[in-house]
Parts: sequence; C-alpha cells; structure tokens
Amino acid sequence: MNILVLLKQTFDTEEKIVLENGKVSEEGVEFVINPYDEYAVEEAIKIKEELGGEVTTISLGPDRFESAIRTALAMGVDKAILVDDPDVFGDEYTAAKVLTEVIKDQTYDLILAGYVAVDDASGQVPQRIADMLNIPIISTAVKIEIDGSNITVHRDVEGDTEILEAPLPVIITSQQGLNDPRYPSLPGIMKAKKKPLDRLSADDIGVSPDEVKAKTEVIETFLPPKKEAGRILSGEISDQGRELVQLLRSEAKVI
Repeated sequence: MNILVLLKQTFDTEEKIVLENGKVSEEGVEFVINPYDEYAVEEAIKIKEELGGEVTTISLGPDRFESAIRTALAMGVDKAILVDDPDVFGDEYTAAKVLTEVIKDQTYDLILAGYVAVDDASGQVPQRIADMLNIPIISTAVKIEIDGSNITVHRDVEGDTEILEAPLPVIITSQQGLNDPRYPSLPGIMKAKKKPLDRLSADDIGVSPDEVKAKTEVIETFLPPKKEAGRILSGEISDQGRELVQLLRSEAKVI
C-alpha cells in the first residue's frame, strides 16, 4: 500500500496574528504541521503498520516547511518531497497544479490530506487535485476501512455520519476525530534526520511558472473589528421586543 500525504505547514493555532504593511507577519512565529494534515499523517502511518507499504509526504512551500516535514518523518513517514521553488508559489490553483505534477510521477494507492488548512481555510486543493487526476475524493473522514482494492469511509456531515465506498486509488481528506496523532519518539526523531527529503524546483517537475500562474489575487488583508459589548434589554417582554426591532433597524441595520 503506497500512500501519499499532502502536507502543509501553518501557524501554531495559539499564535497571535499580527499585520505589518498589510501582510501577516511571520516574525517570531511558531510553525507546525497543519492540524488536519496531522490526522492524515497519523492515518497513513496506521494503515502502513496494518497493511505494509510506504508513506510519502508531498509539500509545496518555502524552506521553513522542513521542520514540519521532519516531524512527520519522526512520526513514521518514510520519505518526503518538497517543492521549494518561489516561482511556483501562488494560490490554490497553483498549488493543485504543481502538486498534481509531482503526484503523477509517484506510485500510489491512496492520497490523504487535511480537509482544510487553518491559515487560509479554503479547502480547495485536494478537490482540485482529484479533478486533475480524475480520481474520486471523499472529504471529512472520521473512519477509514480498506478491503483489498476498495475503501469504506465514514465521513462527518454536520453532526451526522455518512458511509461511502470507493475503489482505489482515491483522495480522502481527514476531519478531527479520525485518530489521535502520535508524538514523535526520540528514536523516531533521530531516524528522521537520515530519511530522504527530496527538494524539487519547477524545472525538476517540468512546470513553467506561467503555466501555473495564480488565478486569484489578495487585494487586502485586515483583522476583524473588535467586538463591542452586548446590550441587555429590560422591561416588559413586549417593550423589549419593540426596542429590539428598533435597534436591529437603526443600529445593526439588518432589517
């Protein structure tokens, strides 16, 4: 069973977002594996331990991604690929195109990914890749069962569970509850230093920067306005209702 895991590095979820010159500052920020990708990594390792095979992570990003990749290698991933060429950094379209070209050169039965990245939260890349590869995709998995060349996935659907089946190969995106990611052991951390990490450029994968040019552009980045204190209405219920309607019309301007 050859498994590919799409891996992204994001801000630690405890980090405070600071804007400088209209961009998110990375000064002094702690970076981690995208939490939903971490579930994908753990699930890939569990499947490998049960069925045998190999797990490879594939990433697109700057040099700093190596720390997240090494964490995955320490958890039990066998090898990693990082496209660290700034000429092919862009939006979700760009990422999907570049990662698809890398995937086409791999042998795989299953592709796992987080269902969303906690930084941009677009949730587009795995779906785009599935379309480009012309293979099925099942999102928000909370349980995965493999039987030969078929896979059964229990997926979260707004508080309920849907069960789907598909033939391999398939892309599955992971949701919280799929598993509990392990902590890298000391031996695992030591082994990770020697595991292969291939760094690729646009030329290595045969991609022209113009060919994968971003389809979208960020015009402005800003923090949400600070929340104002709520207002408690008093008096008879009928009076409160009239006051509420008036406030919704004159202040909130929602009616």
